[in-house]
Amino acid sequence: MLDTVPAGVEIELARFFAAARLRASDYGEHYVALWDSLAQASSGGKRVRPALVLAAYAGFGGRDQGLVAPVAVSFELLHTAFLIHDDVIDRDLTRRGVANIAGRFSDRALAHGAAADQAGVWAAAAAILAGDLALSEAHRALAKLPVDVPTRLRLLDLLDRAVFVSAAGELADVTNSSARHPLTVAEVITTLENKTAVYSFEAPLQAGAVLAGAGADAISVLGRYGRLVGVAFQLTDDLLGVFGDPLKTGKSVTADLREGKQTALIAHAGSTASWSLIAPYLGKVDLNDDEAERAREYLRACGAKEAAEGLAYDHSRLAVEALDPAIIPAELRASLIELAEAAVNRSR
Repeated sequence: MLDTVPAGVEIELARFFAAARLRASDYGEHYVALWDSLAQASSGGKRVRPALVLAAYAGFGGRDQGLVAPVAVSFELLHTAFLIHDDVIDRDLTRRGVANIAGRFSDRALAHGAAADQAGVWAAAAAILAGDLALSEAHRALAKLPVDVPTRLRLLDLLDRAVFVSAAGELADVTNSSARHPLTVAEVITTLENKTAVYSFEAPLQAGAVLAGAGADAISVLGRYGRLVGVAFQLTDDLLGVFGDPLKTGKSVTADLREGKQTALIAHAGSTASWSLIAPYLGKVDLNDDEAERAREYLRACGAKEAAEGLAYDHSRLAVEALDPAIIPAELRASLIELAEAAVNRSR
């Protein structure tokens, strides 16, 4: 159920971008290029969030694909907006090895004769505006939904909470990187839950269930499951960011160490006698591959890798245990159990 997203979601996205591009043509070539870049930024993903919306909707008896597709698209556009803004925060010009919106507009500025510093302004402006446009449409898609007012308001409240909590998590993630001492594991978990789990797992599941008319108990269970599986997913993501295979993940295995990212790995290491060996490498802006490998060796030796893996598996297990079979329909429960297992058993 979660492996593929029905064509209706892709059609809805394509229709939205085609209409927006047509509207943009009234405002000049750069604005058209911005919408082209935004469409590119939203393509090629796993569509996890739309799949969760659709799975919960179908699981509770929803059958109107034309009704649920805009809700699924809303959460995909929310995700696109957050990725774009995250790249601005991290000052990245690429994502998964190709130019992102900022990178495209930096190149565009240089091609139009702009100086290097002005190209940076083009890059940041384009990315911020593109993220804002995606975020605006995420809300608009729900606001236009042909449902009763209470249902529409509940859906908008879920989206609002997702944005509100994720912003808090993103800010914490940035400010945590400047902390003089390692965070506690509990602090790391809270940041992961706020930054990723709520908008990526909790809210999409709850939105699909709300649209299908599920009861309050089911909405609550899906919320707990979503937060737990989201943390499990992100703990694994952070492990892959240090110990993964870049050819599979598409991510650097030195970037998180170089950035000084406060992960569960670092939280555990900070509580051990090995911290004095690891600390010099964390946040070292010129960290090279040999130094990164040395840091990885210390993280393994002090038990940080094993502890972070155990924490991820614990959250996956608790997520499964939260799925009360008396409340969650069997087919949906089976899909969500499979998702919880996949969250921690992956290489990318």
